[in-house]
Amino acid sequence: MSSLSQACNDYLALRRALGFKLKRHGRLLPDLIAHLEASGQQTVTTRLALEWATQPAGHPQEWAVRLSIARGFARYLQTLDGCAEVPPPDLLPRCRRRPVPYLYSDVEVVALMAATESLRFPLSRATYRTLIGLLAVSGMRVGEAIRLDRSDVDLAAGCVTVRGGKPGARRELPLHDSTLRALREYCHMRDQRWLHPTSPAFFLSTAGTRLFYANVYKTFRGLLAEAGLRPRVGGQGGPRIHSLRHTFAVTTLSDWYRDDVDVVALMPRLASYLGHAAPAWSCWYLQATPELLQLAAERLERAGRQR
Repeated sequence: MSSLSQACNDYLALRRALGFKLKRHGRLLPDLIAHLEASGQQTVTTRLALEWATQPAGHPQEWAVRLSIARGFARYLQTLDGCAEVPPPDLLPRCRRRPVPYLYSDVEVVALMAATESLRFPLSRATYRTLIGLLAVSGMRVGEAIRLDRSDVDLAAGCVTVRGGKPGARRELPLHDSTLRALREYCHMRDQRWLHPTSPAFFLSTAGTRLFYANVYKTFRGLLAEAGLRPRVGGQGGPRIHSLRHTFAVTTLSDWYRDDVDVVALMPRLASYLGHAAPAWSCWYLQATPELLQLAAERLERAGRQR
């Protein structure tokens, strides 16, 4: 194994140990190594990294992503080899801009839950009403909620155990009493409909099986239409089921700023609650929320005046 290949393996192992899956990196970086070695190089150069990034025919956005992957490895390699070159970040412009995240108001969440009354079966109404409510107050990923088993929801202890999240770690989420009451009501109705279900899933379909993401997504789109929720003006993205998670995170941070608490000290707690491997500030939807950035700027301005 060449020194470049060994460095690549070490880089991937290090970042995966921090919780990153890096499936795309694991597929592309060996190809970059092969390109460098075929050109007679034993380190990364800006010219060869750019040449490799723009090899495939396609959209410039894809080229920018490939170069970004090369840059990450080059930064690591430079700590071992001073001759390694790190390509400039603006060498290939990223053409796609993320929209301003859609944040649900309390009224809109209530409207979404009320829209479940349009569903045909009583169990479906209860399942989706409870699912939407849990996502809104916990910030869980949709897939995490779907994968919940009955044993993961401890109503006596007042918490939900999330397994198999993105970092792969297990985490416990304490819940408010009102949320626990709603979960108990759902359990009562679910168990009346399915006394002996074949699935251990907490949320059941009308067939007594675990929910499928594709069906959840389709049903949620119908509920959005029923509730009359559409994209807002001003470049904001449209409402999605994942927007409930974004709303939870932004609302939590906004409340912390308004309460004038030490937000920096609490950020690891939010990251842990959301199941992030990286610091919570790395989430694009936190960085792209004007209201949240305004609150942060106002705090900095107040701190500057106090000095």
